[in-house]
Amino acid sequence: MKKLLIVMVILLQLPLCGQEHEIIRSSYFGGGSYYITESQRGAIHHFLDSLPYLENYQISISSHTDNIGGIEYNQWLSQMRSEAVLQQLVDKQIPREKVLIRNNGLHNPYFDNKTHIGRLSNRRVDIIFTPPVF
Repeated sequence: MKKLLIVMVILLQLPLCGQEHEIIRSSYFGGGSYYITESQRGAIHHFLDSLPYLENYQISISSHTDNIGGIEYNQWLSQMRSEAVLQQLVDKQIPREKVLIRNNGLHNPYFDNKTHIGRLSNRRVDIIFTPPVF
């Protein structure tokens, strides 16, 4: 009975085991910018506060740019955006070493860079929370 109680306590502290999908929170940037506005900062912090048992998730950051500018510039911009978002996580007591970072630059766009809307949509950083797998 004691073992059952311990198992139940542990399970109550974890996200629902049936949750199989990643949770993604995207932050969008202006062209050539890696600045996080107060509004974005508040939205990221509010989102992090809303996730129960945050420490149980695997966390990754995936940054993207549009195709305007050269490869090196966009890789640098992608890295700067990742660092800006990572700092928001660190501000909420998430250790840097817990976060996997992928700087895509202008590679692997999700949206079509041939359109204005596509370019706007690719100027982003995704924070990806993956639940534990049992």
